[in-house]
Amino acid sequence: MASIDGDRSKFFPAIEKKHGEKVSFWITRLKELETTKYPEQIAYLKENYGFSQAHANALVMYARGSTSSKKFDTPAEYFKGLEPKTRATMKAIFAAVTEMNSDLELVMAWNQPMLRMGKGYVLGASLSKNHLTLNTFSTEVLEKHLKKLSGYEMNKHTFIVPLDWKVDGPLLRSMAKARITEIQETQRH
Repeated sequence: MASIDGDRSKFFPAIEKKHGEKVSFWITRLKELETTKYPEQIAYLKENYGFSQAHANALVMYARGSTSSKKFDTPAEYFKGLEPKTRATMKAIFAAVTEMNSDLELVMAWNQPMLRMGKGYVLGASLSKNHLTLNTFSTEVLEKHLKKLSGYEMNKHTFIVPLDWKVDGPLLRSMAKARITEIQETQRH
């Protein structure tokens, strides 16, 4: 289970129990690799030793000197560090959705701001150098909105918008409504 405070070492007992070796053994293995590239180190642990993504990430990042995955305690703290244009876009994205869904909670998860309903995520935003990636956490939600998303670059659960995107409130609210319905149906079963 992920640590609420972001302490990567809290994964260590589970790693040691599951894989039968002390964490120092795995850190030594990582240092012996000919590569220091994150994706290759993760792949090494997953493919050769059956590590989950979470355990591999905790170990690789810890070995790289990042002892905590937590960077921001609140969305407000996260927004403070953004360029003004990007901050305005991100805030407008979340405001467009919460305007019609005031019961959604804006939280930090995976060091990104996300709207959550109970334990289910409705919409998340991730900042890259030249764009924002919006995550609906559902391939079905994206498929239902394919026509409206035709001008956007899309991935399995995400679509990309410019940093200064003129927020399409009706699109975001429609996607949020579809995702909320999914979450509610899951909770009924």
